[in-house]
Amino acid sequence: MSACAAGIDVGKNFFDVGLAPRGANFRLPNAPKGVAAVIDRLRQAKVQRVALEAIGPYAAALIAALRQHGFEVGVVNPRRIKGFREAEGRRAKTDRLDAGLMARFALSMTDVVRPLPSADQIALKALATRRRQVVEMIAMEKTRLKQAAEPLIIESHRAAIAALTAQRQKLEAEIEQRIAQDPALARRKEILVSLPGIGQQVATVLLTELPELGTIDRRAIASLAGLAPHPHQSGALSGRPQIAGGRPCVRTALYMAGLATCRANPLARRDYKAMRDAGKPAKVAIIAAARKLLVLANILVKNDQTFDPTRVAP
Repeated sequence: MSACAAGIDVGKNFFDVGLAPRGANFRLPNAPKGVAAVIDRLRQAKVQRVALEAIGPYAAALIAALRQHGFEVGVVNPRRIKGFREAEGRRAKTDRLDAGLMARFALSMTDVVRPLPSADQIALKALATRRRQVVEMIAMEKTRLKQAAEPLIIESHRAAIAALTAQRQKLEAEIEQRIAQDPALARRKEILVSLPGIGQQVATVLLTELPELGTIDRRAIASLAGLAPHPHQSGALSGRPQIAGGRPCVRTALYMAGLATCRANPLARRDYKAMRDAGKPAKVAIIAAARKLLVLANILVKNDQTFDPTRVAP
């Protein structure tokens, strides 16, 4: 355990900081001077570990400064903070109370500190997120185009689709260039696209949204991707295991990859058919294929090896 921990509730205008186990609180402006003041106050309090919620872009400068000055920084899923509040039996919620709650969370939870993405990784993820948003807008415009009847409206939709398509292509070119300029990312992408079912876009999603790939075990990586079946059992009741949580964009990309590998890979196609013959729904069989593909990708990235179909057992 850290001797003293801090929790910071980050807002657009202010940082609310709580300390544990002391129970002290203070507020500073979310500005360069405020970031410097937070660092000074945490040093004076001999804080070692800091927890923040993983929401919004307002904490980027503060997180970078905390890392630079040697603090252990944990960026935590808000659902875990909410669960911790419920475990403490508390219902009141304010920025000050949340800061104190996160400080106690940082003091109690040993796994709060995890490797944080670098500035380049954050920028690459932002580009990938924007590309995904543009793709979604293109899909919406295409749906509206099918429903349009007026020539002027049809022309407007087509112009919007053309402009958005140009933006998508520009973003994709920038993402590809940045990956190519990073030898480690370029090698990981080479490994990923060697797998049947994983194409350029799915590989890019895994590189930008799942940087833990190759660094953790198969159960943890499946859980992060939202592909791990979680059991629901209590007493005599034994519910059907279901996937839940994880990162939605990664799960979506891997579902499509699972569908592709069931068509392109004879072994995956055999396993898919076996599950369907056993009465499993098609989606369950595809999810199973996606999970196997992810686990294999995790092993290959860890071992720095491309996929070799001749080494796969029949």
